Amino acid sequence: MALDGLVLHAIVHELQTCVGGRINKIHQPSENDVILQIRAQGQNLKLLLSANPTFPRVQLTEQTSLNPMDAPMFCMLLRKHCENGVIEAVEQIGMERVIRLQIRHRDELGDMSTKEILVEIMGRHSNIILLDPATDTILDGIHHVTPAISSYRVVMPGSKYVTPPVQDKQNPLNVNKPTFLDAMTQMSGEDSSGSDKPEHRLVAAFSGLSPLIAKEIVYRGRKSDGSEQTVDLGALWHAFDHVMSAVRQHHYEPVITEQTSTGKLFFAMTPLTHIEGTSTTYPTPSACLEMFYGDKAERDTVKQRVADLLRFLQNESNKNVKKLEKLQETVEDSKDADKFRILGELLTASLHAVNKGDRELETVNYYDEDQALIKIPLDPLLTPSENAQRYFKKYTKMKNSTAIVEEQIEQTHQEITYLNSLLQQLGVASLTDIEEIRDELMEQGYIRDRNKKQRKKKKKDKPALACYMSSEQIPIYVGKNNTQNEFLTNRLASSSDTWLHTKDIPGSHVVIRSDNYSEVTLREAAQLAAYFSQAKHSSQVPVDYTAIKHVHKPNGSKPGFVIYVNQKTLFVTPDEQEIKQMKVTVK
Repeated sequence: MALDGLVLHAIVHELQTCVGGRINKIHQPSENDVILQIRAQGQNLKLLLSANPTFPRVQLTEQTSLNPMDAPMFCMLLRKHCENGVIEAVEQIGMERVIRLQIRHRDELGDMSTKEILVEIMGRHSNIILLDPATDTILDGIHHVTPAISSYRVVMPGSKYVTPPVQDKQNPLNVNKPTFLDAMTQMSGEDSSGSDKPEHRLVAAFSGLSPLIAKEIVYRGRKSDGSEQTVDLGALWHAFDHVMSAVRQHHYEPVITEQTSTGKLFFAMTPLTHIEGTSTTYPTPSACLEMFYGDKAERDTVKQRVADLLRFLQNESNKNVKKLEKLQETVEDSKDADKFRILGELLTASLHAVNKGDRELETVNYYDEDQALIKIPLDPLLTPSENAQRYFKKYTKMKNSTAIVEEQIEQTHQEITYLNSLLQQLGVASLTDIEEIRDELMEQGYIRDRNKKQRKKKKKDKPALACYMSSEQIPIYVGKNNTQNEFLTNRLASSSDTWLHTKDIPGSHVVIRSDNYSEVTLREAAQLAAYFSQAKHSSQVPVDYTAIKHVHKPNGSKPGFVIYVNQKTLFVTPDEQEIKQMKVTVK
């Protein structure tokens, strides 16, 4: 779901609170995103500018982000030209998906200078461009566009800024009824696609309208007209004018609607009455976008950053599964070890009846209840005694290998469990958790530290932990990787605190930091344990809980592995909405 011109119009209106504000800090947490920390109207604001090809947007945000140790070149340039500058204007160009931030600052010589940051929301062609408006020269862009990529416009330092291709559409906010009717009539005649749907004509005639809003306008027109199939242009105009009047007066109702039939989410700045489903209203456009895009954008960024780790862990897990199959085959084969002992003993008892060069001995099987005859294969190159010893050696070798193989099976099971726990942790990891998982794999010898010489940061003694507050205002801590799990369980928690974990399912360690709580807090903690586990999307998930004093880490075990006793089990179904409503801080 892309932002349209109407959504950006609402965002720009909200961002007027930033006008007159000073940019204190600039960060670039990823290759697509820039965050401006602004002090405006007595409050600290964080403005996110994103040129993410999948989730491009501009919004105020409250999310924390992990910044790289060395700032990218584009971030350094923004700091040079915009840090400590004052935002003079935030504007939308027409109804297009382009936002302009005008910034006044002092240059190296102390003279006042003006720069512009242009955010172009155009899907995979989205970009953030730093511009010198005096000469229309591009100082740099977060994404470079060379002549080989586009012959229409180049986005490179020193090149002239060329606006994105202009569509021959009318501004819907400046349209009166005669103009609207004329435009819709013309579009009906010009439609060469064979489709004369009014929503298609609306999108083709007016800038800034997405198909979603066009469908909503047509639905409202049909509803007022009393027709389910066709819509009168007069009724369509009233529906159109009602939406545009609200936009002109800046009366927005940011909403996210979940479609009942598909489970898909849609957002807009006006109620989406044409979609059957549950709607949630938000106080500001940014809050709406934060809820809609926040998790998706972070998961997308995390997925890109951990792609190599996921491939590695999946390959290692597959190798261990195959190894386990072979070890189990060896165990099955070793069950025949007694057969070789019996053959050796029968042969020893019949040495007088065997000569060197014989290929087979037929004798009575004294171990068989029916005393049946048995044929024993022989090596003609060996003496009868050597043939018997050969069978005893096979028996001894297979018996000795059984103990070793069973030990290897146990180790392989532990390895698979450990790798699956890491895969689960990567599935719920935030940007701040990834490096801890990567460091753990380096410490365990799974991967090499290729940037050892470049690493400057000191290892943290204390990892950051997510702390949720229960309904009773009791802190519940959640470890999202093994580094956090070990610190939480073995160092932070007190002996009387309650420890929770999904039963026989990879997941997070959860600790209730109190010895006095009700069933409500216990249920909420169990919800967290189930949600941050491999059974996140399951129902009736078993969660074990016990006192911390009953949880122990065996010597030499893998990170995050513990054993526990005196546990009780309760069953919960994770509720994402309930968990998102819980107050959470990072400590």
